[in-house]
Amino acid sequence: MDIVTSNNSITITGNIKTVMDYQTIKENIDTVVETHQKISIHIVDSISMTSSIIGYFNKLILKDKIQVDMKVSNEQLLELLEDLNLTALFHVTKG
Repeated sequence: MDIVTSNNSITITGNIKTVMDYQTIKENIDTVVETHQKISIHIVDSISMTSSIIGYFNKLILKDKIQVDMKVSNEQLLELLEDLNLTALFHVTKG
C-alpha cells in the first residue's frame, strides 16, 4: 500500500489490509486534519478495507466533525461500503 497527500487530498494505492496500513493511513490523515475540516480520499485499487479503517473514518466524521469525501475505484470495495450502508456517511462516489 502507498499513500500520497497533497493539501487536503489523500490518494491510497494498493490493498488496505494490514495493521501497518491502518497506522500509515491514520498518521497521514491526522496530519491533514490538523489544518483541514474537509478531506478528499481516493482509494485507487484496494478491494477491501479493514474494520479499523472503517472505525477510524467513522470517528473522524461523527466525533471530530471532519467532512470526508471518498472516491472508490474498485467495484468490490464500492459494493462492500454499500452493503455496510456507509456510502452516504463517507460521501462515496465511484471513480
